[in-house]
Amino acid sequence: MLKKIAIGLTVALAGHTAQAGEWLHCGNVFDSESGRLAGERYIEVTDNKITAVKVNAPGGDASVTDLSAHTCLPGLIDLHVHLDGQSGPDSYIKQFTENPADLALKAQHYGMKALEAGFTTVRNPGDSDNVTIALRNAVNAGVVDGPRIYSAGKSLATTGGHADPTNGWKEELMGRPTPKDGVINSAADAREAVRQHYKDGADFIKITATGGVLSMASSGDNPQFTDEELKGLVDIANDYNFHVAAHAHGKAGMLRAVKAGITSVEHGTYMDDEVIAAMKEHGTYLVPTILAGKFVAEKAEIDGYFPDVVRPKAREIGPKIQDTFAKAYKAGVNFAFGTDSGVSAHGDNALEFQYMVEAGVPEAEAIQSATSIAAKLLKNDDIGHIEEGKLADIVAVKGNPLDDVTLLQNVSFVMKDGKVYKHQ
Repeated sequence: MLKKIAIGLTVALAGHTAQAGEWLHCGNVFDSESGRLAGERYIEVTDNKITAVKVNAPGGDASVTDLSAHTCLPGLIDLHVHLDGQSGPDSYIKQFTENPADLALKAQHYGMKALEAGFTTVRNPGDSDNVTIALRNAVNAGVVDGPRIYSAGKSLATTGGHADPTNGWKEELMGRPTPKDGVINSAADAREAVRQHYKDGADFIKITATGGVLSMASSGDNPQFTDEELKGLVDIANDYNFHVAAHAHGKAGMLRAVKAGITSVEHGTYMDDEVIAAMKEHGTYLVPTILAGKFVAEKAEIDGYFPDVVRPKAREIGPKIQDTFAKAYKAGVNFAFGTDSGVSAHGDNALEFQYMVEAGVPEAEAIQSATSIAAKLLKNDDIGHIEEGKLADIVAVKGNPLDDVTLLQNVSFVMKDGKVYKHQ
């Protein structure tokens, strides 16, 4: 429970939900709109909402959590995680040995790792058996703890494409996946798949516009949707108020997807000036996932970590993502924070900030990409800001992350929806 004491003393233990008149005393607060530090603030939290942000301390016997040596920030947002697993040498055999219940339990476990790392909201662009939809519902109902989840359910692919779940299987098992399985081969199929995702309860649509690194297929960058398929998919997604995230490494598939009106490009490895110009014209976001690129490039040097068909793709594509992001940033492309955690280890999400800064992004802009900008992409004005009336998603780190963004790798306080999950 939360210890109730007078101003200036330490309070708060994990698991407590704020009641009326409970306060956080922050030594500094990050203003995610301006990208600046606002100075010392007292933040009142009632139930799951921020009910006041004040310069002056509350009077009387107010209950105060002492974060005076900390910088408080809005709860962080990771727009690209895969909670239902984590890569390893045994990842490929597990698709034949794990049941949906196994994946759901793993998803909750990995969701807590993200939450405890300060990521109070995550977007899950692709899972198996809709397990993150079920987890989202359980979190929202208070059945289990976890971050706020936006789930795409199953990623959409074409036959043999990056998210075709039967790639690499023997013919006897391969069968013929359908739109219900997330595999399409026409504009009509695309429309059916989007409607099925609406029926399943998805929050948005994820497509694999090009080949990928970890799939059991030879190409990591070839285009995998026709213009007609993309138009049919985006048009019907708009009807259902879905945004569309497009996994894309290669130029041709990326360009088709951007021109079709997708919201975000995930990875963007072989982006060139033509793609950059199209993204700026259409207002498309880049979610770079530098962390995943570095991770797979490192693991590609370990014998047996990846299958032989995957290893050269990991070596080729992985090291390029950071440089591509640097080029896109300098050119003025919209960008938002995402890691592809599940490829890399869950809980290491904040490493992405370091890699963004290495690519030339100021610390403040990197943090904005995981707060106000990510919230804008999700069209959720209740998160990504520390303001009166917003949801009480608040994290804190000792020191000033605008001077040293690596501090975000050691978040010491996490509150989501007014509930404290971590206080060190």
